[in-house]
Amino acid sequence: MDSAPRSAKGRRTRARLIDAGKTVFERDGFLQARISDIAAEADVSHGSFYHYFESKESLFREVAEDVEARLISMSDIPPDTEHTSDPVERIRAANRSYLVAYKSEARIMRVIEEVSRYNDEVRQVRIQRDKRLGARTEASIRRLQTDGLADPRIDTSYAAEALGGMVARFAENFFIAGHKFDLDKAVDQLTIIWANALGLTHNGVSHSPLKAQSPRPVPPATFSS
Repeated sequence: MDSAPRSAKGRRTRARLIDAGKTVFERDGFLQARISDIAAEADVSHGSFYHYFESKESLFREVAEDVEARLISMSDIPPDTEHTSDPVERIRAANRSYLVAYKSEARIMRVIEEVSRYNDEVRQVRIQRDKRLGARTEASIRRLQTDGLADPRIDTSYAAEALGGMVARFAENFFIAGHKFDLDKAVDQLTIIWANALGLTHNGVSHSPLKAQSPRPVPPATFSS
């Protein structure tokens, strides 16, 4: 088990090793990355590496944890957007935040995706990320149902799993598999799908294609039986 250093200098060195590890893993991949290269990138001796990490695997796990946390932090969403009365705009901001974060971390996410297929500890990092994001999404859907804005028939756990998985897989196809999409259009389309799935409306206008054809606005709390 890696222990956190007590001194400020030790914490700085450990942080440098994490940054250096990320750089080397992105460049060489996990299997080809060498501890000597990571130490050189961090400007520390090979032996110093083991003062902070037990192995290359333990360092990679920490890199993965940091990256996965950034993907779902939503720290770039302005406070006024988080508290807007329009739930569709909140969903749009969250979708954009996730895609932009994934794009910026695409090189290391490619490696994390690969390693998670055969390394249980890294796979658990991904599972924990999904659980945290799923819990947050469930709570949001439940609030929308309580406010009469989302279809009350929806099971929040099923919806969170399905919609969260959709966005995560789309990001993987977009930024790792190389599928050709436009970022702004991707945000719009994912948001429409989310809104339709939950039965939401945007400024009184339904996102459902069938309801949108109606000449009269459909109240947010009205659902077909």
